[in-house]
Amino acid sequence: MTSPMEYGGAPEYGAPEYGTPESPDPAPAAASQAEINYADTGGDGPAVVLSHGFLTDQSMFAPQVKALAPEFRVVTWDQRGHGWDQSGHGGTPARGPFSYWDSARDLLALLDHLGVQRAVLGGLSQGGFVSLRAALLAPGRVRGLILIDTQAGQEDPAVAPAYEQMHEVWRTQGPGPVQEVVSSIILGPGRWDDWYAKWAATDIEQFTPAFRCLMDRDDITGRLGEITCPTLIVHGTADAAIPLAKAEELRDGLGGSARLALIEGGTHASNMSHPAEVSAEMLTFLRELDRP
Repeated sequence: MTSPMEYGGAPEYGAPEYGTPESPDPAPAAASQAEINYADTGGDGPAVVLSHGFLTDQSMFAPQVKALAPEFRVVTWDQRGHGWDQSGHGGTPARGPFSYWDSARDLLALLDHLGVQRAVLGGLSQGGFVSLRAALLAPGRVRGLILIDTQAGQEDPAVAPAYEQMHEVWRTQGPGPVQEVVSSIILGPGRWDDWYAKWAATDIEQFTPAFRCLMDRDDITGRLGEITCPTLIVHGTADAAIPLAKAEELRDGLGGSARLALIEGGTHASNMSHPAEVSAEMLTFLRELDRP
C-alpha cells in the first residue's frame, strides 16, 4: 500500500547543476523562484517518475498511476509552461526561454527534493525528450527508461512550418481555431473538451516559451549510445506526430538493452488512447528490472 498522494513544489529550477561541456544548454533559463508542481504516491516501492507530453500535464498519466502505485512509488509533475487547470490555477510557470536540458535539470532537482537517489524515468513525447537528457546528464540516477511515442531528433522540416503557423494563430486568436487539429495530432480522434478548456486557460506567455523549446530543441541522436540503462520503448501504430521509424531509431541507437512494444491503434498519446495496454507493458518492464 502507498501513502496518500502528496502535492508540492520542488526547489528552484535547475538546481543543482548537472552536466558537462559535452551537454551544453542552448537556451539558459532565466533566474526564477517558481516551484515545480508535482504529485507523489509515496510508499516504499521503487520510484518511477513520469513526464508528460507537450500541451498536456501530469494528469495524462492517471491510468498509469492507478496501475503502478500498488507496487511502485509514482511521481508525476508539470513541466515549465504546463499544468494549468480549467480556471487557470496550478501548473509550473515558465519565466522565460528554456530548453529540454533545463527541464531535465528540473527533473533531477525534483528527485533531490524527494530524496530519491535512483528512479526509472518515463515520458511521453517531450517527456521522453526530457528523460533522455536526464539520463545523459546523470546516468547514475537512472535505473531505466520508459520512452512512449518519442524520439531523439528534431521536428520534421516538412511539418515544422505548419506547426509555426498554428502557433501564430494560437498566439493571435487563441486556441479555438486550431484546437481540433492540434488535438487530432497529439491526442487522436474525438472531442477533448476538458483539454480545450485547459488550453483556453493557459496564458500565451506560458505557451510560447514551451512551443519554442519544442521547435528549437537539439538533436541528440548521436549520443544515444551513451545511454546504457535498460529501456522500454512504447509506440502507437497510429501515432500522427512521430513515425515508427523514430522509435526504431531509438531501439537501435541506445547503448543498453532496449525493447520496442507496439500498441496497435495507439495514438501519439498511446497511454491515453490505450491505457490498459501501455500500463501492462510498463508493469512487465518494471517487474523485470527488480528480478534478481
